[in-house]
Amino acid sequence: MNERIVKLPFFENLLNLAVLALLGLLCAFPIVHTLALSFSSASAAASGRVAIWPVEFTTQAYQFVLENPAFIKSFGISIARVLVGAPLNMLLTILVAYPLSRSKAEFRARDFFAWFFLLTVLFSGGLIPWYMVIRQTGLIDKFWALIIPGALPVFNVILLANSFRSIPKELEEAAAMDGAGHWTILFRVLLPLSWPILATLTLFVTVAHWNSWFDGLILMNSPDKYPLQSYLQTVVINPDPRMLTERDLALLQLISNRTTRAAQIFIAMVPILLVYPFLQRYFTAGVKLGAIKG
Repeated sequence: MNERIVKLPFFENLLNLAVLALLGLLCAFPIVHTLALSFSSASAAASGRVAIWPVEFTTQAYQFVLENPAFIKSFGISIARVLVGAPLNMLLTILVAYPLSRSKAEFRARDFFAWFFLLTVLFSGGLIPWYMVIRQTGLIDKFWALIIPGALPVFNVILLANSFRSIPKELEEAAAMDGAGHWTILFRVLLPLSWPILATLTLFVTVAHWNSWFDGLILMNSPDKYPLQSYLQTVVINPDPRMLTERDLALLQLISNRTTRAAQIFIAMVPILLVYPFLQRYFTAGVKLGAIKG
């Protein structure tokens, strides 16, 4: 029986486009407003005259931000965190997901380790034990405190293991008949066929590292070791006078606090805005593959 393609009437298509356009505008408005605010004068921002277009255009806020050593240093720490943390997350995720994707005949302890990792998702030790473990390992106030505690995202392991199971076994059997071992099967067969889920998980861990702020506040004793989002939290949400120098206080008397906050927020968004469009096309396919259990 041939399937019929049902075409929506013109007004229904128009309604769908209107709803999607409205949702798109609602999502884009905060970004556009923040950008306009960052390029507006102090008086315009204070009087609430800025909407989606800069009023009394000026770049003083960006000059203040880009000349602020604390902001530049925190930005560099976040960049380093992403460049170190994301590859480590992906490497450990791949190495754990592969054995968990094997059958019980191939890996007898699979169920034990599967439940072991799953329990870490269902139950948490709590904030205080988490902090005490990190302190006992000597990581407090060190860069690796931002990397090691979350080095293995178990949820990503589950998605990738399910994706590996969805790949036809015949491909692995053919490779094994040609003499391929587990490492060859993993890196020459499974990973090349798993680009959508790998791109999706890379996006997950990159955004997670970039947006993380709480661990920086808890694990870093020195404000000059804060990653970018922790620094922004001390400037935008809960201002910390320790983060401001005498020069900063003098400049803040000449420019608006709102415009400098907007400039810092927008600069912090730029890396994700640049990365996301390249990985977005893999997102839907990657999640669907990871959700299918073979």
